Amino acid sequence: MSTIQNPVLRGFNPDPSMVRVGDDYYIAVSTFEWFPGVVIYHSKDLVNWRQVARPLNRVELLDMKGNPDSGGVWAPQLSYADGKFHLIYSDVKVTGGIYKDVTNYLTTCETIDGEWSSPIFLNQSGFDPSLFHDEDGRKWLLNMVWDHRVGRHDFGGIVLQEYDPKQEKLVGERKVIYHGTDVGLVEAPHLYKIGDYYYLLTAEGGTMIEHHASIARSKNIDGPYENHPDNPLISSYYDPRLALQRAGHGSMVETQNGEWYFAHLNSRLTKAPGDVLLMNRGYSQLGRETAIQKMEWKNDWPYIVDGNYPKVKVEGPDLPEQKWGPDFPVVDQFEGDELGGQWQTLRIPYTEFASTTDNPGYLRIYGAGGHSNLHKQALVARRWQAFEFESETKVIFEPETFQQQAGLVNYYNTKNWTNLHVTWHEDHGKVIDLYASERNNVSAPLGDDVIPVPEEAEAVWFKVKVNQYTYQFSYSFDGEKWEDIPVIFDSWKLSDEYIQEAGFFTGAFVGMSVIDNSGMNKAADFEYFRYEEEEDTRDHWTLPRHYGKGQKGKEKVNYGERGKN
Repeated sequence: MSTIQNPVLRGFNPDPSMVRVGDDYYIAVSTFEWFPGVVIYHSKDLVNWRQVARPLNRVELLDMKGNPDSGGVWAPQLSYADGKFHLIYSDVKVTGGIYKDVTNYLTTCETIDGEWSSPIFLNQSGFDPSLFHDEDGRKWLLNMVWDHRVGRHDFGGIVLQEYDPKQEKLVGERKVIYHGTDVGLVEAPHLYKIGDYYYLLTAEGGTMIEHHASIARSKNIDGPYENHPDNPLISSYYDPRLALQRAGHGSMVETQNGEWYFAHLNSRLTKAPGDVLLMNRGYSQLGRETAIQKMEWKNDWPYIVDGNYPKVKVEGPDLPEQKWGPDFPVVDQFEGDELGGQWQTLRIPYTEFASTTDNPGYLRIYGAGGHSNLHKQALVARRWQAFEFESETKVIFEPETFQQQAGLVNYYNTKNWTNLHVTWHEDHGKVIDLYASERNNVSAPLGDDVIPVPEEAEAVWFKVKVNQYTYQFSYSFDGEKWEDIPVIFDSWKLSDEYIQEAGFFTGAFVGMSVIDNSGMNKAADFEYFRYEEEEDTRDHWTLPRHYGKGQKGKEKVNYGERGKN
């Protein structure tokens, strides 16, 4: 029997929508303000997963210029009917204040990795939309309804309305069919017809430690719905020592052998030095991830096997094992015509500011706005997917003004990031400098001690070592001899829990950035990027025994030489 090792999708991969098509399983996850929108993963056995598609890869489908931090795509839903995939998604334009401006769309495709259709407008009444294909051929859209009225609760319940695929629009009455349990904040509806009942699966309690998934049922699609006698279906709220916290928002699937599984979001947390476990459960700098639990049925109600909480190791289904190779190489040398699928950009396609063909063998990035820019940042980044990893790059850049900089960035959102970069200084010429933004308070930790770049140096190498509690940058002028930047940052400060303000849903990223506020669009060439994880086999809490010690040493390799991998 196989074993599911959770989380199955590590790093920022929240709000899983899981569907089976024949012998194939797919999970679609949220991407918020990161472009392309939505990531879809594929499995044959629910144990081994690989990335297969990023469907919202055209501005026609997703135009996020100006979107706020953690706006964009919330909780997509993937389904299959009538010989094609249906993807329901949102584009959230406003996240604060009394209004929640969000537009919900539908796009379809006959193949999971094909070109998805032009978007069909659905509604703007709330977020977390999903499409239900009933047995009689009718289709129904559900979403939480946002109630902005003063004195009312924002989360106004789950609304149901019929969708007419011939007219490509919603028709008929809109009806609120469910108000949730006493946990509150009901959202993320997914509807299933199983036997004699319609089962309405929802998320509740918000997305932090109080998060829950609850379920109700009715013999009529529009209710009334009775709550599960043993709700929640899953939650981590009741045990602060669970390895997987924040369990909730998810979806169900039945295997071809009649087994049932539940995919849900969760977070692995790390502690900050001095924190007391019961006072602060920890920090999720990796963001919200995806896990899978086994289900069973009792009295026509679903239950998580062995209790309504998330487990790290789960009995897998009775299916042939299908192992995939790694999705992406440890070292990306930018040798293809397109940017690899591990990379994402903020709000806009990378083709608006970067190219792998303008200087073949390099990623050329043309400078754009700074890290607070909501319209055009020239940042190419990938998720943190492990608590301990090392990233390294080589950059060739000739700045002409202090307004131009190119380097290595740890990024959470426009208000929380660190950037080690090459820039220009009037007294020292080309230099290395460091900027940091914590809750929108920007500092220059090196002060006047910027690091001059020798005239003979053809390039600058940058590296960052990240562990559970801290990270530190270093630099080199030859790719072999490295010098540490004498500043240590707290990695847990790039987390949802630390930021705790509008725009805290994504987890941390690491990547390459070029800023040019002079308007000259100065370009930098990046020869490679290495992202290399250290194995993390923790099933339970680990307290900060490594704090302040850094990582174990590794043999140094110059990845700037062509052909090495």
